[in-house]
Amino acid sequence: MANVSTSYDYLFKVLLCGDCGVGKTSMLCRFISDEMNDAYIATIGVDFKLTTLEMRGKMIKLQIWDTAGQERFKALTAQYYRRAQGIMLVYDITNEQTFENTASWLRMIQENSTSDVKLMLIGNKIDNEQKRQVTTHQGQQLAKDYGMDFFEASALSSENVSEAFSTFTENILKHMQGRYKEMVGSQVSLNKLGLNDSSTKPKRESPCAC
Repeated sequence: MANVSTSYDYLFKVLLCGDCGVGKTSMLCRFISDEMNDAYIATIGVDFKLTTLEMRGKMIKLQIWDTAGQERFKALTAQYYRRAQGIMLVYDITNEQTFENTASWLRMIQENSTSDVKLMLIGNKIDNEQKRQVTTHQGQQLAKDYGMDFFEASALSSENVSEAFSTFTENILKHMQGRYKEMVGSQVSLNKLGLNDSSTKPKRESPCAC
């Protein structure tokens, strides 16, 4: 069962994207409720689930959005990219075309998300190793080229699913805390320079009472 706490320190919105049939919904259900159903229907538009994780002494609420992989829904789901702190791009290791299509998904991410969004690439269905068409090295290289975290996993067997989501959440947390420290550091520097001191601002002369 999903652990959803009413109190939390951070709320992270994470988006799942990738071709239809790569197993996004299956991975999400495996992570949230440790369930797997071969009869999942294709996601229509977007759906989301909530869970809460404890990371580095902080309570993190995850709002995980599962987006449709069909072409006709791309315009609809694009708006959700801008709101995400993290995006997980999923492909099927037994279907080379889904890996090749990551190029168009990455373009969509670059066009619609913020510049500091965290990315993870996940190769799903490693339980079906005998039908593998995409090597681990190919996935690792693509992830390296785009600065993404990388995991191979199986929604069917649950291998690496929790590890992928947990690692990604922790990396988003580190990133957000790092940004906060930079902002605080910049503010301190401005204060030291007196640039935020109102006394340094030129005073307006009082209007003459003629």
